[in-house]
Amino acid sequence: MKTQYFTATSLDGFIATEDNSIDWLFPLGDVNDPSYPNFIAQVGALAMGSSTYEWMLRNAEKVKDDTGSAWPYTQPTWVFTHRHLPLIPGADIRLVHGDVQTIHADMVLAAADKNIWIVGGGDLAGQFYDAGLLDEAILQIASVTLGKGKPLFPRRVTNPPWKLLSVRQVGSGLAELHYQLPNTLRQ
Repeated sequence: MKTQYFTATSLDGFIATEDNSIDWLFPLGDVNDPSYPNFIAQVGALAMGSSTYEWMLRNAEKVKDDTGSAWPYTQPTWVFTHRHLPLIPGADIRLVHGDVQTIHADMVLAAADKNIWIVGGGDLAGQFYDAGLLDEAILQIASVTLGKGKPLFPRRVTNPPWKLLSVRQVGSGLAELHYQLPNTLRQ
């Protein structure tokens, strides 16, 4: 079981524009690439920031057109927020706030030996990293720059550096970098 941050980012390190849009990403992906289906098959629970969840709510029709469902996940999802947000009928969504370490323990139980996916955003992934709970980062680097927006990983990490496990091309617009993260709390 691993806790993984799997996301796309611009060349200049942003996962969304300042107004939380990811529309810049859609022309770059290759729907025939097996990376995501292989990844999601190994996921037993999701952690999601409130901005990502609200994007899903605002774009439910687009998500449904692309995936066949307004909520494309069958796994239980913990949405980290301090606000009351609407729930999607039929989806296993848990609105939570507080220490990621405590909530992570519940996620591990629910994942049943499968991986945990930190869907977004960058600060939420950083909180898991700070708690020593983030094992891997799978970053799809897009061939665009945004200039400003929501940062990929708003933390300074220099020592020890992340260990690059693999690099591969995804379509004509993305490079996927797979990293193992140093995890001093679990060693």
